[in-house]
Amino acid sequence: MEEQKREEANESRQEQQKSPAREVLSTILYLTVVVLVAYLIVTFVGQRTEVNGASMENTLDNGDNLIVDKISYRFGSPKRFDVVVFPYPQDPSTFFIKRVIGLPGETVQIDANGRIYINGQVLEENFGREAISNPGLAENPIQLGQDEYFVMGDNRNNSMDSRDARVGPIKGRSMIGRAFLRIWPLNKFGLVRHSM
Repeated sequence: MEEQKREEANESRQEQQKSPAREVLSTILYLTVVVLVAYLIVTFVGQRTEVNGASMENTLDNGDNLIVDKISYRFGSPKRFDVVVFPYPQDPSTFFIKRVIGLPGETVQIDANGRIYINGQVLEENFGREAISNPGLAENPIQLGQDEYFVMGDNRNNSMDSRDARVGPIKGRSMIGRAFLRIWPLNKFGLVRHSM
């Protein structure tokens, strides 16, 4: 009887010694899974980004925090008026956010009155903050190639975009994703407007 009690006490001590080790191992495993899932979401599904500058006013303001949907363009192509994030061609570590205006295969031109033409037809849209004063490269017709998109900021006279030779047409494959949700400031929380 005495021996049995000693054995039980021994087993109890061994279990207590194993328990903290098991708990530490379990916690490490749990944290590893959480970090891996977070990495996969940020890499392949969505990421937070902050608007820096006024080029998308009045749609997006300086300091707005957004969630960018990185998965949509894996299954489909950008659509006209999508608000997209892409690396600045001159410095891939800097990201721009603009609105898609022209699609692959289309011809884009902006006349002296600031009207945008797609394949010779006036583009009906109301995203621009004001009339375009400088058509830039689009003063002459721009024929977009395969996988090329013409993008512009909504603050048309305060935006470096496809009208500027440093940006030009953007390749669809270079786009990080589509601005999906504004999460900050809280009083503007909601989906980003893509269509009219």
